[in-house]
Amino acid sequence: MAKLYFRYGVMGSSKSANALMVRYNYEERGQSALMVKPAIDQREGERVVNSRIGLSFPCVWFEELEQMTPEAIQAHQCIIVDEAQFLTHAQVDYLTEIVDDLNVPVICYGLRADFSGRLFAGSEALLACADIIEEVKTICWCGKKAICNARFDSSGVVLKEGEQVVLGANDCYIGLCRRHWKAGNLGPERSAEKRTAGEPGAE
Repeated sequence: MAKLYFRYGVMGSSKSANALMVRYNYEERGQSALMVKPAIDQREGERVVNSRIGLSFPCVWFEELEQMTPEAIQAHQCIIVDEAQFLTHAQVDYLTEIVDDLNVPVICYGLRADFSGRLFAGSEALLACADIIEEVKTICWCGKKAICNARFDSSGVVLKEGEQVVLGANDCYIGLCRRHWKAGNLGPERSAEKRTAGEPGAE
């Protein structure tokens, strides 16, 4: 029986790379895995999933998946959804229908919580109804497991207030352990950069 998977991790935990490698594994076995992501995420241009390590592959928008016929969906052996935190509750319900009614497995990758520690709507829905929930792990600069998504400004100050969705990558987000997220501590390397930027004559 098909299952709905939710694989979550913080920024920088190689979720997209993991998704792309799973797609490649299907291809190696002569099977098709359809890559999907919400249209809100257009950082890399239209209809492509990119990873920080250079892997990429074309995708369709989630809204296009919703318009596909059951036969078109069943032509694929798996549906892989990147940036699943941006889904709505209704869209996650739709994924359960693909799994339960069409018997096509769906693997979702995304953040669990935002920069302020609140669950994203898509992640909340997936945590409630996914058959299998797995963590894609990475570490904080201190070596402990990173579980929080820190957003920081151009001065290196960790932000705790603001709009929930601000698209970005290593330029404004980093995964931290809970202790250093609470403290707003980005680590000695970034602290040194911050001090240098604040010195007289620094550009």
